[in-house]
Amino acid sequence: MKLSFKTLALLLIGALGANAQTLTQTVRGTVTDKISKTPLPGATVIVQNSDPMIGVTTDADGNFKLSSVPVGNQTIKISFIGYKDAVLPNVVVNSGKETVLAVPMDEDIIMMQEVVVRPDFEKNKPLNDMATVSARTFSVEETRKFAAAVNDPLRMVTSFAGVIGAGDMNNAISIRGNSPYGLLWRMEGVDIPNPNHFANVGTSGGGISILSSQMLTNSDFITGAFPAEYGNALAGVFDVNLRKGNNEKREYTVQASLLGTDVAVEGPFSKNYRGSYLVNYRYSTLSILNNLGVSVGDGITNYQDLSYNFYFPSKKLGNFSLFGFGGLSDQRVSAKKDSLQWKNEFDRFNTLYHSNTGAAGLKHSITLTPKTYLQSSFMVSGNDNGDDEKKLDNTYIPRFDYMQKFVNTKMTISSVLNHKFNAQHSLRSGAYFNRYYFTLQQKGLNHETNIVEDHLNTSGSVATIQLFSQWNYRATEQLTFNAGVHYLQLLSNNTSSVEPRASVKYNFTEQQSVSLGYGLHSQMQPVGIYEAQVTQTDGSITKPNANIGLNKAHHFVVGYDRSISKYLRVKAETYYQHLYNIAVKNDVTSPISTLNSVEGYMTDPLVNKGIGRNYGTELTVEQFTHNNMYFLLSASLFKSEYKALDNIWRSTRFDAGHGMSFTAGKDFMWRKNRVFGLNIRTIWTGGFRSSPIDVAKSMQTQKTEYYENQLFSQQMPDYLRADLRVSLKRNRARTTTTLALDLMNATNHQNVWGSYFDPHTGVIKTAYQLGLLPVISYRIEF
Repeated sequence: MKLSFKTLALLLIGALGANAQTLTQTVRGTVTDKISKTPLPGATVIVQNSDPMIGVTTDADGNFKLSSVPVGNQTIKISFIGYKDAVLPNVVVNSGKETVLAVPMDEDIIMMQEVVVRPDFEKNKPLNDMATVSARTFSVEETRKFAAAVNDPLRMVTSFAGVIGAGDMNNAISIRGNSPYGLLWRMEGVDIPNPNHFANVGTSGGGISILSSQMLTNSDFITGAFPAEYGNALAGVFDVNLRKGNNEKREYTVQASLLGTDVAVEGPFSKNYRGSYLVNYRYSTLSILNNLGVSVGDGITNYQDLSYNFYFPSKKLGNFSLFGFGGLSDQRVSAKKDSLQWKNEFDRFNTLYHSNTGAAGLKHSITLTPKTYLQSSFMVSGNDNGDDEKKLDNTYIPRFDYMQKFVNTKMTISSVLNHKFNAQHSLRSGAYFNRYYFTLQQKGLNHETNIVEDHLNTSGSVATIQLFSQWNYRATEQLTFNAGVHYLQLLSNNTSSVEPRASVKYNFTEQQSVSLGYGLHSQMQPVGIYEAQVTQTDGSITKPNANIGLNKAHHFVVGYDRSISKYLRVKAETYYQHLYNIAVKNDVTSPISTLNSVEGYMTDPLVNKGIGRNYGTELTVEQFTHNNMYFLLSASLFKSEYKALDNIWRSTRFDAGHGMSFTAGKDFMWRKNRVFGLNIRTIWTGGFRSSPIDVAKSMQTQKTEYYENQLFSQQMPDYLRADLRVSLKRNRARTTTTLALDLMNATNHQNVWGSYFDPHTGVIKTAYQLGLLPVISYRIEF
């Protein structure tokens, strides 16, 4: 321990007599055509403003290698005849690890025998060339820099317009007033289950992300009217890409923080093979925070995860990769065996909860012709979610109260063919087959009758087929069209949806553009809804939701984008979403709708007769990193409403009304090869909607009951939070170290989580979100 503290002190203050040597590192990568993925040999790659000039040309496979690049933020420029110059600003070069880049380039349209070359400098531009509206890319550097993002992509995107976090204890997000369930997760081109620890079924978030930033590279985030290749989602898409391991040199990353310890290793399989591996393992127990006096929930909480990406290229058979992740998380809460310590009902419960999630995929990609590639994948994924609750009676004997055991497994086969006809036309088509296997058990004690009732007790399988085709047409350098169609069919009850998608973008000038987007989207219900059981008066059991159809929505988006300078942009979008065919409770007096679902499986009999509408305006003002400083200001005004069988328009649970965030940061050069980082974020949103509690009924059932005829008629107080991150990065000859402190809710502001009825005291109580949460971390790369 003495050595550890001495090392930490040296990292913080440095040695006064250290030599002011100039540290360098290798920057290398591959340059490809953005549409066809074919390598571009002979492209010129230079480090701008380097003296003497550092530059190379790509080899026959599109690879390049820049040696002795100075440590720090560098701008890399790639030029190739007939293509737009690609300019990569603020490429972070550290001494500890090589910087490996994948650079896609856009082919220029040849008009009147003249090639018009303009630099492609749009940092926010999505990687998916067919995503025209409501889409942007995000980088790993952002997930590490943004205050209180703590390497979590979901917590990071709450800085974007139209995105509101569902709560401090959970990283789930609501996009444009939609339920968190409407978010689609995709990895390496394949849909994956919710990749979060402590995740319940029927949601897209959890307590902590399983996906370590050590594994990710630049990825896309889409909030509406997404292209035809995405389906079975209503709200948005998180299209995550994994980076390949270094195939020339073995490298390591170790990070220790109050949220866990990560160890990542990457490198080549051999010196004479271009294949590589990348593996990351993390373990944590949140009891460390509790021991420090920081409340992050009751009980003993543990989690661990493993992520990997193995890359196997071949000369004739194409490229193979084996990738995936697995996460285990659990929480144990013990009841207090002294009635004098029972301050609320929860003090009487023994709870054992677990949430395990994983996915393993095999991907094959092959270039069939210089303009055509085929990508096929096979994946097995699933989750195991369980909760066992027992309540101490007055003699301290644990009595059964509730249990659930949900095991879901999915097998996915997919294949996508992409063909580039020329610089103007390209076509992408594909098919996905998904088979879902499930074993679902859920039962609870009816406190009125004192009888244990089964809500779910079934097993089986369902299957879906998804087909898509989309066309990209660059009419001119200023005008781009995208059109496509997606088809989704649920084979178990033969419900289906044919979904046209289209978008257009017109550049008035190199600095201004307007875009329009439309899409019809649909989503199947959580699998447990189809299996919900109802016991009839004669004792027979029926499944009233077996034939429930898909929830559907029309998305309309209009956007305007203005680049004030190379580094400063303003973007505004207006949207309208018409939701229909929504599953709602089959009761003409009921306001219950699946649009308000947060998690779990609804077991009420449902019918597809509900509707909804989300509409709003969003504004983004963003300065990309320039002079070591960046900022992102986003604001949104919106309305989210729905109507169930009671035929009354109501606010949805997620109708917060407004959202605003300001995220900023600056790096200060401190001595030689040291960088002090200061990052802040403030979030101000309207509160989610809540319902008045029916105390009399709650007393009767011994759980929180609401006045259904006043559902979501109240709004919780506004949510306000300020986050802070300070960091110190130091580059040495062969290592890079970063010491950081994130303060989540730095002002310790009390934000209301909600109200609940406490059967123990017989009164309504208010629950609050997290207070000040410090997360200190130390990272070393070598």
